[in-house]
Amino acid sequence: MEYAYVNARIKAMKSRLLDPSLLEQLINKPDVDSLISELEKTAYREELEKAGVLYSGINRIEVAIRKDLVKTFRTILTLIKGGETETYLTIILNRWDVQNIKTIIRGKKIQENPAEILECLIPAGELDEAALTELVKQVDVKAVIDLLATWGIVYARPLTQHFKEFTDSGDMQVLEYALDTFYYQDALAKLKTAESDDARILKNILVTEIDINNIKTVLRSVRDRIDTEEVKRYFVQGSPDFDTEKLLSMMKAGTIEGVLKQLEHTPYQFIAKIPPEYIAAEKISAFEKELERYLVKKAVGQFMGDPLSIAIPIAYIWAKFTEVTNIRVIARCKVTEVPEKELREALISV
Repeated sequence: MEYAYVNARIKAMKSRLLDPSLLEQLINKPDVDSLISELEKTAYREELEKAGVLYSGINRIEVAIRKDLVKTFRTILTLIKGGETETYLTIILNRWDVQNIKTIIRGKKIQENPAEILECLIPAGELDEAALTELVKQVDVKAVIDLLATWGIVYARPLTQHFKEFTDSGDMQVLEYALDTFYYQDALAKLKTAESDDARILKNILVTEIDINNIKTVLRSVRDRIDTEEVKRYFVQGSPDFDTEKLLSMMKAGTIEGVLKQLEHTPYQFIAKIPPEYIAAEKISAFEKELERYLVKKAVGQFMGDPLSIAIPIAYIWAKFTEVTNIRVIARCKVTEVPEKELREALISV
């Protein structure tokens, strides 16, 4: 893999990301129209102009940033072709396939408007916009799974295996857990015997993500007083430091304070600094947001890694996704007139 050329191109793309001062300007804009005017001065101009033909207001922003994100990721894929590097990049982008499938089956379960579901999707993985549009047209969860199976999409396998359990319980978490477990186990299996620096870098990010998801599961389960044995099956094997025994020990603490106590002397001890009123109110979303920020910082921090490795593409993908997510948060908060303090709390990072 000729990383010198690829990473030079990606660093040039990085230079077009919004800097903190510009993001601050977006936060301070009074409404969506002024937000669009400011975004038209950035790399989003082309997609905003295209979207403006059919859309206005927040829909124009949503369409433009989604199209820009997908175009950007496709560009990276064209730069990295063949060999293990393309495999590793595909593992990263397939995260969006998993997220998109979750969004679609959630929408079908509650009979959401197909157009509303489609607006929430990001066709950055194997499932392109045409495929996602077809999935959204399906009448129910089973029809979505059947279509994935017909296309030979690997994620149909865990969904099919757990569909009866889902229909018996009505618990969407059954299918979501099945997807997550399959994705992570498949990804780690592909990296298991690889000894390259690229494999090590990617595995480290994946394992961190698994640990964070497991910690989120513990926090939600403690808050909701869910039985330990019931929760145990939703853990995915991550790092040795957060094996099933450790996670169950955290569960048995029985309180949010007890869980935080067991996170002392781990990389996640920072969430104990959440304001006491959030801990007392068991506001899990505050803990989840801090954990997400930690993961983003770790991934984006790969910009400081080996310039002749997959570290730079990983960092850029996370940085770009974070930027798009923040623009979406700002736009939606402007529409609903959310107070600035709450807007800032909703951002992944600034």
